[in-house]
Amino acid sequence: MTTPFQQACQWIDAENAQDPNIEIHESISFPKELLYSNRMTEKLMDFCPSASEEVQIAAKAQHICRWKIARESYPMDRVGYLKWREDLKKFHAKTTASILEKAGYDETFIARVSFLIEKKLLKKDAETQLLEDVICLVFLEFYLEPFVEKHDREKLKNIILKTWNKMSEKGQQAALKINYSEANLELIKEALGL
Repeated sequence: MTTPFQQACQWIDAENAQDPNIEIHESISFPKELLYSNRMTEKLMDFCPSASEEVQIAAKAQHICRWKIARESYPMDRVGYLKWREDLKKFHAKTTASILEKAGYDETFIARVSFLIEKKLLKKDAETQLLEDVICLVFLEFYLEPFVEKHDREKLKNIILKTWNKMSEKGQQAALKINYSEANLELIKEALGL
């Protein structure tokens, strides 16, 4: 007998498995957002094994079907970027809500997951903060390196500092334990003034 949670997770994975963008991890090809979703789930369970079902689903569905709204379809400036990010949050929340409804969850549960995916009340809501910590940890561990190749040092320091400031103290402590390359560790220390 499949629980609503297992069913929802399977459906989220099935959606993300359709990502045409491929990422290679340890010589294996993955649909990009499926890999991201798996990393989010693993990081959440490592960082907070007691996380609620709502947070677990929000973490898993954080980037659900992200490829369907291309960055290039918005102006390539700061305003365009922020509008794209805002629209993505709503899209991820809506896509997940329809899956949860189909899996048999009630309105209260679905509303809470949407609230978390849209990252409402960051720094004020403990579960939104937990989700943000996990997002930042996954970024620092798996996605900082590609950024380093694309941006200059000052911009990178700014990105690291912004990421750091979004995290709780517990998140920051966990971030310092990540196994970075020597160059990236230097960059992080420089950005944080350590």
